[in-house]
Amino acid sequence: MLSAYYFAYGSNMNANRMLERGLAFDRALSGSIDHLALAFNKLAADAPHRSYANVVYAPHQRVEGVLYQLSHHDEIFKMDPFEGAPRLYSREIYTVDTQEGGIPAWVYVANRAMLRDGMKPERWYLDHLLAGVDYLTDGYYQQLTRVSCVDDESDVS
Repeated sequence: MLSAYYFAYGSNMNANRMLERGLAFDRALSGSIDHLALAFNKLAADAPHRSYANVVYAPHQRVEGVLYQLSHHDEIFKMDPFEGAPRLYSREIYTVDTQEGGIPAWVYVANRAMLRDGMKPERWYLDHLLAGVDYLTDGYYQQLTRVSCVDDESDVS
């Protein structure tokens, strides 16, 4: 199935990051997916002490994010190298709930071999998620602001 939509729940919620990566999109909308939750359990391949965002099955939760309407369905292929697909993340189709109804969209989901529990993101990475504030409910945004980051921990000697 082809889709001209991409749902970002991680650092790609920052529209400027998307533009820097060369992804052409016509618009961005608020979106969410039921029965998925945001998790920082995707091991960073370049730095094993930190994590990146992922989504996990969670029956009574929902993940929020930014739904990008791509200029052409082939635009999604530009994202694969940045996401490490298909090695680090798989690209799957999920129905994203929006004010316009359900829209099928590409979603990157971390591959099982890349998952580690108990990980935290770095502050610069979380700041990209927080840049999506205009697309998130206030409650979800406030929840993101409380995420503990690796570099928030003080080194006590």
